[in-house]
Amino acid sequence: MFSPVFQILFHFSMQSVFSTGQSNYLAVLLRFFYCFLGNDRYLLLNEKGEKVEAQVGVLRTNCIDCLDRTNVTQSIIARKMLESQLRRLGVFNAEETISRHPNFDESLKNLWANHGDDISIQYSGTPALKGDFVRYGQRTLQGVMKDGWNALMRYYLNNFCDGTKQDAIDLLQGHYIVSVSRSLTPRMKHGGVEAKASFPVALSLIMIGFFFATASLIRARFNVSNILFSMMWGSMSLGIAAYVRANGRVFCNCPLLHQPMR
Repeated sequence: MFSPVFQILFHFSMQSVFSTGQSNYLAVLLRFFYCFLGNDRYLLLNEKGEKVEAQVGVLRTNCIDCLDRTNVTQSIIARKMLESQLRRLGVFNAEETISRHPNFDESLKNLWANHGDDISIQYSGTPALKGDFVRYGQRTLQGVMKDGWNALMRYYLNNFCDGTKQDAIDLLQGHYIVSVSRSLTPRMKHGGVEAKASFPVALSLIMIGFFFATASLIRARFNVSNILFSMMWGSMSLGIAAYVRANGRVFCNCPLLHQPMR
């Protein structure tokens, strides 16, 4: 663990940069970090395999809620650090940058974008958000729309599918210890609402009710009695939706092995 003298925490609102579209703020962030990158240095070996220079520090990036902006920031840092190393080795001249080599530039961007997607899929179940900025150097309409879809998918997966994944993480990290004295049978739902709650089933019933309510309303111009059927199906959909809302936590896929202390 580093001494507190060498520990510096810097908060930067990446979201404000993307919301205003002023990505030049990232250059300001990079200039702030560049002195730390120089001080941290990196491992350098000569032709004989002898150590010329050693890395003495780490620049760590943490996104406050997930890992998307971590990958964006680290890709920028890695790009500048690689340019510095290539200049040190004599591959680049003093003013040369990666952007002057289109094929190399594209490969590096794709490398970091794919890296972010792979880690994000393991962690959140979807590709990384803001991946278009890493891949193309700017935000795109397609990227914004894709982020919206991935955000919705994350909400669904996090609430209704990730309990089992959390159990696996708890086992891997040792938060739940398997022993012969402890029952391996996880806590199951007991009776009542908990035993029957299923969000996919509830959502299917809501969609079926909405479909028949709409179909009955369309046919009402030929037969007024269809209005009653429309109201019946609509009431069923609203009733199920209200029930799910009132018992939301019961429908969530919660981890079973480890319960963190509150």
